[in-house]
Amino acid sequence: MMDNKNFLIAIALSIAVLIGWQYFIAGPQIEKARQQQQLEQQVAADQKAAGTPPAATGEGAAPGVPETPGAASGAVPQDKASGGALTRDQALAESSRVPIATERVSGSINLRGGRIDDVRLNDFHETVDKSSPTIILLSPADGPDGYFAEFGWIGDNAPGALPGPDTIWEVPAGATLSEATPVTLTYDNGQGLVFKRTISIDEYYMFTVTETVTNNGAAPVTMSPYGRVTRLGEPNISGYFILHEGLIGVFGDQGLEEVDYKDLKDAPPMTMEPTKRGWLGITDKYWAATLVPPADQDFTGRFLRSVDPSPRYQADFSSAPLTVQPGSTAESTSRLFAGAKQVSVVDGYQTTYDIESFELLIDWGWFYFITKPMFFLIDFLYRMLGNFGVAILAVTVIVKALFFPLANKSYKSMSAMKKVQPQMAALREQYKDDKVKQQQALMELYKKEKINPLAGCWPIAIQIPVFFSLYKVLFVTIEMRHAPFFGWIQDLSAPDPTTIFNLFGLIPWTPPHFLMLGVWPLLMGISMFVQMRLNPTPPDPAQRMIFTWMPLIFMFMLAGFPAGLVIYWAWNNTLSVAQQYFIMRRQGVDVNLLGNILESIGLKKGSSGDGTGGAPPKTSAAKSIAAPKPANDSEAPAKAAPAKAAGPKKKAAPKAKSASKRGKSTGKPTRPAEA
Repeated sequence: MMDNKNFLIAIALSIAVLIGWQYFIAGPQIEKARQQQQLEQQVAADQKAAGTPPAATGEGAAPGVPETPGAASGAVPQDKASGGALTRDQALAESSRVPIATERVSGSINLRGGRIDDVRLNDFHETVDKSSPTIILLSPADGPDGYFAEFGWIGDNAPGALPGPDTIWEVPAGATLSEATPVTLTYDNGQGLVFKRTISIDEYYMFTVTETVTNNGAAPVTMSPYGRVTRLGEPNISGYFILHEGLIGVFGDQGLEEVDYKDLKDAPPMTMEPTKRGWLGITDKYWAATLVPPADQDFTGRFLRSVDPSPRYQADFSSAPLTVQPGSTAESTSRLFAGAKQVSVVDGYQTTYDIESFELLIDWGWFYFITKPMFFLIDFLYRMLGNFGVAILAVTVIVKALFFPLANKSYKSMSAMKKVQPQMAALREQYKDDKVKQQQALMELYKKEKINPLAGCWPIAIQIPVFFSLYKVLFVTIEMRHAPFFGWIQDLSAPDPTTIFNLFGLIPWTPPHFLMLGVWPLLMGISMFVQMRLNPTPPDPAQRMIFTWMPLIFMFMLAGFPAGLVIYWAWNNTLSVAQQYFIMRRQGVDVNLLGNILESIGLKKGSSGDGTGGAPPKTSAAKSIAAPKPANDSEAPAKAAPAKAAGPKKKAAPKAKSASKRGKSTGKPTRPAEA
């Protein structure tokens, strides 16, 4: 009893620690960070109102050429964060722009710097409501949450200014970027160099940027093309350890590099080894902005963070220098992916443009070899059935069918374990003071009855990678975002929005997050509870307590998980119950499921104690187990009476069983087969 009390106290303390951490540590830290960000934005706004212009560049600025910072120094330009002093609309109105108008993307190109800093994704909304605003991916630097891509040239011996962040580009009147009509920007530096930048976009999210420079001077000029994706301020991230959000890239033989935002704090820039293959950028859960450097040219990638005055994160590259002879033209083509991380689109770009491991832009996780095929299977079934939720149910049936032979063998072993529960209990009682002999006797019983005591773990163990892979599919793939099921589940990637604590919406009150226990988590917990009633009841009180509380703990744990995952788990439990019940009945095990459930909740008095709810069948192992030695000679004759009851006189046996069921003790030892 004391062990059980300690166990319950441990559970209560664990829950108290989790709740306390959320309310007293994590919550205040988040609020403090929010207030700090607001303070930084206010300081920047005050500076701008006072007439102090925000600096246009950080390190690498070219002295004497303020309009093209960094252009002549050989360093990739960097902007100081403006702090979002203007609204987004005000920032967009500050400069001349070229509209972007495609079926999936809308926005504009900033003619100051030639930046792509205004991108909306037309197919995706902020909420499940189709009338809600569309997703904003890229925004101008002078507005809130500045996030943009920029291309240009850097060099040391160029006459005049090279195009940089503040260069004003010219474009034909009425130009609009669409799938069918690329736009060409032009800049003449007045010193013999004429730059042209042609930008095109495909039917999805890939921008192709072709830069040419014509040398009309008398001397050769050497310079390098560069590209950068810059994000101003501290981004809002999901904060899940299984999901990478931050800077990302593939760099040839170095492979995949994933750098969290926090990893760059107080750290020097991360410079990669030069390579000809790869890409780099910044990724969110569902969206990304990544650069693909010129093909077949060495490029050097870099990740960095600076604070001037507010945080700025940047992923940039510089390619190998190009020498432009007098009267000749050099060309460099780079690409920018700015859009939704749809699996078919990302994989298609990897194939079409031969981009090294571009599929890794989607975080498939450790079980990549299971997770991605799992997505393809769900997506295939979705196209057939028309609903991702139904597709998940169908996938569950397929997975159960694939693992049926292994599960069948495991459930058979568990059924055999049920049959010998009385003998196991007798052995534990007989050798309760000698654990070594107890284990030896149990192993001998397992060997004689051909039982694998660990076989029951396999049905759960084999589900772990499948469960985790499905979780990753639901969590990271944008195809699952806002995908409805039926009824109140309108987003399979979000938790069940209902909760029992306000009677599923009947009470006008929104409980705290940890009390959001919806219908599907409840169904999952009930199905798990029923499934565990089919398994042998652990003889150890602590283990029995764990099995009793586990469904409730899992209900609260999974309540915050995506609804699609909880639906899968509940459906999988239901199929497991049906499968296990069928196999146990075939093995001759009397499964009194209703009786076990009533007994576990205290509505029925315990019976045989073997978990089956009925009389245990006699086995050969039971006959071979010797009865305990009597304490003295006067008790020896009493040992023979039960032995006769085990013979042809079958009417004596129920008396011994009845005494056992009532929990009464006769004070005399009995044979285990009759206990």
